[in-house]
Amino acid sequence: MYLTQMQLDLKKRRTLEALAIPGKFHGAVEAAFSGPRQRNLWRIDSRNGQKYLLILSEEKPDLTKAAAQFAPAGETWRTKDYELLLERIRPGSRWQFRLCANPTYSAPVGPDQRGRVCAHSTTKNQMEWLIRQSERHGFVLNPDEFTVTQVKWHRFRKGNTNHYVTFLAVTYDGILEVEDPVLFRELLCRGIGHGKAYGAGLMTVVRAGDGA
Repeated sequence: MYLTQMQLDLKKRRTLEALAIPGKFHGAVEAAFSGPRQRNLWRIDSRNGQKYLLILSEEKPDLTKAAAQFAPAGETWRTKDYELLLERIRPGSRWQFRLCANPTYSAPVGPDQRGRVCAHSTTKNQMEWLIRQSERHGFVLNPDEFTVTQVKWHRFRKGNTNHYVTFLAVTYDGILEVEDPVLFRELLCRGIGHGKAYGAGLMTVVRAGDGA
């Protein structure tokens, strides 16, 4: 696995459009890989007034075209081996994490009908959703050690169709403790929740105390 970071140029019109329509970044990410189409995890990060595109993938990406569209002139991307971090995951280890997710629930619509997928719109329900997910994915959360730091609604046309996508992106930051390393590594590599095509599902971690 590889984790790649590319700075975004917020002065470029294409960058601003893609931030409003996440499907544009999804297309650029998929175009960075050769061979069969894969569902690579990605998200937009904000740090120190800058925005970055993060990608987690099994292969190293070639972001030449994406950099021409979205990065500052002369900016290159950085890729590092993610296996080195995965090997450090141990039971009881504590990690500082960031996750952009699409927390949802299934609302009943009638007998013999599939539930309608709805987004959790309150902070309380968003945090409870992540606690439930932690029980399935091998980590433990203390409600006092994580929080919701950003909530953003997206509404955009899907491709060239008349179908509109309404999508809620919720960013969590905090500290977690690993309970089951196998399940937790699988979460880091495969993501969590819905909306992965739109930049949700990627959790990144650094060892607590190592700094962001």
